[in-house]
Amino acid sequence: MIFEIEKEDVLKGFIRQLNSFFSVSTIENDLIFSISETVFNRCEFNFSKNKNKYYSKSGEAYFNPYHSGQYTVFLYYFSNTIFKEKKDCLQLADKIYYLNRIMNGCDLFYEVTLPEIFMLDHPLGSVIGRGKIGNYFAFSQNCTIGNNKNIFPVIGEHVTMSANTMILGNSTIGNHVILGAGACVKDQDVPDNSLVFGSSPNLIIKNRN
Repeated sequence: MIFEIEKEDVLKGFIRQLNSFFSVSTIENDLIFSISETVFNRCEFNFSKNKNKYYSKSGEAYFNPYHSGQYTVFLYYFSNTIFKEKKDCLQLADKIYYLNRIMNGCDLFYEVTLPEIFMLDHPLGSVIGRGKIGNYFAFSQNCTIGNNKNIFPVIGEHVTMSANTMILGNSTIGNHVILGAGACVKDQDVPDNSLVFGSSPNLIIKNRN
């Protein structure tokens, strides 16, 4: 992966940001460096599948820590990797999750399992909850995946949430589905290859060829 600045400078800047709001212990500092390659590898795989022009350079995955969308993914992967591999260090995961909300205005809790391949575009105000989400998931600003009566949705592959959309509760979204701006799916199923408009229970569902 091509880096806009050196990896070590990315990590040093990241630690300075954490220290600006919280504090980073020596143990936490060492942990950040020890798991950084895992995080960078997750970013590289994700970015290599993203067709957005800002995520590649000269045919290779490209990471620019000054690109807010890329940095949102980076911070999520850092906190999620700690959650998966270092459960005795969850205070650091909390700090990184909080930093992501502060800097990028996006709520991606580290216990939420996002797919290996997901995309986001201007994700300000989005809250992505604990639904089961398939690969090539994409979301934009003010999107919500949430529960209703403690039931979360199941989302297929190649699902795109346009701005101001919601998927809530006992909903199953098929593959290759696009939610049009402002759509709200609640306790309702959407078949494969659909365009979705409006709000449940009065959704307008059109077939995509």
